[in-house]
Formats: sequence, C-alpha cells, structure tokens
Amino acid sequence: MGILKRRKPDSDRIPPGQHTVKDFPVLHVGDIPYTEMPADWDFRVYGRIAVPVRWTHSEFRNLPVSSVTTDIHCVTSWTKLDTTWEGVSTRWLLDLVQPNGATHVVAHAEGGYTANMPIEDLQAERSMLAYRFDGEELAPEHGFPLRLLIPHKYFWKSAKWLRALEFVDGDEPGYWERFGYSNTADPWKEERYAF
Repeated sequence: MGILKRRKPDSDRIPPGQHTVKDFPVLHVGDIPYTEMPADWDFRVYGRIAVPVRWTHSEFRNLPVSSVTTDIHCVTSWTKLDTTWEGVSTRWLLDLVQPNGATHVVAHAEGGYTANMPIEDLQAERSMLAYRFDGEELAPEHGFPLRLLIPHKYFWKSAKWLRALEFVDGDEPGYWERFGYSNTADPWKEERYAF
C-alpha cells in the first residue's frame, strides 16, 4: 500500500499580502492585440543561443506538449490556486536552443511589452510557453495565442501575447521594472517594488 501525500493547507500556499480568487482577473498594458489568429503570427527564439528558431503557429502547435497545475500570484494581491496550463516546457526549449553565454532572457510581447528574468527561471519545473488554460484555448484577454508562464514569480513576468524570447548576456529591465517594480518579483518575499 502506497503512502498518501498530505496536501498542504491552502493557507500555506498563499504568499504574504495575497488573497485567493475564484475568477481570473484581467490586467494588462494596452489593448488586446487580436481575437483571431493573425496570418503572419510567428514565435522566435534568438540571441545568445546555439540554435535560433522561428515557428509559425501550426509548427509551434506540433511541438511536444506538457501540462502543469500550479498556483499563480499577481502583484495586485490576488492568488489563484490549482490552475492548469498546457504548452511547451521551457526546459525542453532550453535543451533545443542551447544557450551560449546567456545569463538572462527578455520576453518580447505585442505592443512593445517586455519582461526580463534570469535564465534559471526558464529552468524551473513549471515554467512553460502556454497556449491552453484549464482545458481551453487561452482567451484573448489572457494572452491568446501564447503567453509565458513563470508561476513562481509575480504574474507580470508571465508575458501575454508572447512573440519572442531573446537570450542576453546581462540583465535588461522589462516594461514594469523600468517603472519601479521589483526585478526579482518573488511573491514569497513580497518583492513587489524595487524601492
């Protein structure tokens, strides 16, 4: 007979200063860029890597699929428990592109939005390039057709409407970081702001 794992009480899963929500609040910079798949959509990975790649939507959807269930935390103080995502594991992506001297990654999204992070954040077990949420295609307001998922950070690091990942040598602050938000964004340390 196997040993049953005891599930952590929900209170142990909620970072300081957060409260849980049942819905999925919508927050983003600018307008939703599209509600249907643009004919010219592609996704690029470039920079300090051995194998740069560019995929069309259909090519991207033929890559190996992963699924994760995880909690997500927004800097505005909401936490949503047990969210399920499907997409491409960033660990798989790292194996494919073989970073070469890169220390950080800049996520480039529609409208000039960027999010920065150390390369280690892409090595995390639950990080992915997500296109399905709770069994459904991502809704336009949540990043359709692709968003980055970095669930161990505040959710602004999980860039919506993702178009590229750029591997760089050195940190390049992203959109919110340039406005004073924390560079590290750890919800368990309440790293909301840089000041």
